[in-house]
Amino acid sequence: MKLVIAVIQDEDATDVVSSLNDAGFQITRLATKGGFLRAGNTTLMTGVADEKLDEALKIIEENSRMRVQQTTMPSSIGAMHGFLLAPVEVNVGGATVFVLDMEQFHKF
Repeated sequence: MKLVIAVIQDEDATDVVSSLNDAGFQITRLATKGGFLRAGNTTLMTGVADEKLDEALKIIEENSRMRVQQTTMPSSIGAMHGFLLAPVEVNVGGATVFVLDMEQFHKF
């Protein structure tokens, strides 16, 4: 058995959860916040039988899409009295997935 932890964009969360539920996976959904952009995201946790792992990963991949987002980064270029905020485009989205071996699983 595996523990799958998937960090996804909030915009994709409903589709990912619905698709996983439709395929018979039970999900725990957590509201989380990323460290780089400090934006909200969703972390999903689910216990998956070894033989169902590829199916779960495929569902997550198919329902999590990449986006380009504008953010600002401090820049000293041209700043006489401090830092300016320079707009920058970054790729966000998709999914970051951790798969861990699980020794035990209990549901009470």
